[in-house]
Amino acid sequence: MISWLDVDSPFPDVSKALAEPAGLLAAGADLSPQRLLEAYRHGIFPWFSEGQPILWWSTDPRMVLYTDRFIISDSLRKTLRKVERSRHTDRRWEIRFDSAFRDVMRACAGPRRDDAGTWISKDIVDGYCGLHRAGYAHSAEVWLEGKLVGGAYGVSIGQMFYGESMFARVTDASKVALAYLVHFLRRHGVQMIDCQQETPHLASLGAIPIARSDFIKHLRQAIEAPQIGFWHPLDLFPPA
Repeated sequence: MISWLDVDSPFPDVSKALAEPAGLLAAGADLSPQRLLEAYRHGIFPWFSEGQPILWWSTDPRMVLYTDRFIISDSLRKTLRKVERSRHTDRRWEIRFDSAFRDVMRACAGPRRDDAGTWISKDIVDGYCGLHRAGYAHSAEVWLEGKLVGGAYGVSIGQMFYGESMFARVTDASKVALAYLVHFLRRHGVQMIDCQQETPHLASLGAIPIARSDFIKHLRQAIEAPQIGFWHPLDLFPPA
């Protein structure tokens, strides 16, 4: 039996999460910035479909990507070099952070070839845009000839980053956004990106499952670090 949360109810301990469905911890409450921050600080995240109550999860094992283990394939590396050259010459390709946060979320909510549904409802978009305005949610964006063609977004607390979703409208655009985001986070001392749930796609990028207890231990230390103050994409490859 899971807990039903009122607006002012605290979250139960993550050890109370169900084994089936795996990781379900509680339902109810709201998606205010305060509630979302409390959730992430305790290793909890919302995930629910349109028409359902707000459902809160803490999966075990937890899928994470260590920023020093991000896998860049040969084909992605070629694309990144093309993008990096363009950033400094014709600017056909641009990498931006936080210039179109809501648009990135809406794009992530769009239909996909392998899944007709989405968990990124209007309520989710509004909730995370509130976190963005408060300085805790950020987007990495890929622009081609002035059009948004790929991106990723997530939540940043101290030196902990919680990845939420990605999208691509041209080949590899989501991976390019992730590559610049990983590079930026690593340069700012972030060692781990929370990926929440295990998928083959995440595994192909270097993410691995770890015990929830190890994840919680890491985040308790990471969230005590100062917030990253200035979000701007860094050069991915050092000048030749």
